[in-house]
Amino acid sequence: MKTGIIFDMDGTLWDSASEVAAAWSQVTVSELGRTVTKEDLYRTMGMPMDELAKAIFPDYELSELLPVFEEGYQRENDYLRRHGATLYPDLADTVCLLAETYPLYIVSNCQEGYIEAFLDHYHLERFFEDFICHGTNHLPKADNIALIIARNHLDRGIYVGDIQADYEAALAGGAEFIHASYGFGTIQADVPAIACFRELPEVLKNMIPQEPSANCKNA
Repeated sequence: MKTGIIFDMDGTLWDSASEVAAAWSQVTVSELGRTVTKEDLYRTMGMPMDELAKAIFPDYELSELLPVFEEGYQRENDYLRRHGATLYPDLADTVCLLAETYPLYIVSNCQEGYIEAFLDHYHLERFFEDFICHGTNHLPKADNIALIIARNHLDRGIYVGDIQADYEAALAGGAEFIHASYGFGTIQADVPAIACFRELPEVLKNMIPQEPSANCKNA
């Protein structure tokens, strides 16, 4: 049986709010009245990009927002590729350990290029077999979780995320769920949880049989 571990990005693998706000500070949004702040980002984490834009600037039509946000997203990607963000403690070592046993994936509601910036900056691309985001195909997270499961021929998918919407998307996409309780939200369900990223291997041991593989390569 092939079991894959699928990760959310923000609130699960890293906290990029400060860095994204720094990137957005360079975007000219005078026509909208203000720029995007770290507080804006924290309250909209996990939303698809179009919903995020409307949540931050509700008085504007999406057609007015898209050109500004396209510029902002490109600046985000460039900034994060150069500077990185705040990884959760022990993430790189734990990802390497997990990849010895499980195939790893990422599904996020972010823009195209965001996951690549994360992987490039921290040189983690060798540990993840596949990833997809809302910006690539404009599908909801549940559909992209299902897509990752299908195209990687997983018998069992386990999604690790931090907010209620992640839990709901995991179930709708055919995956089980582990709550990253150190992230940005709470879950209205009785699910396995981790208080820090390094707890994940032990939680997985209690959920599924071990399936050794050779995915973890020396740097």
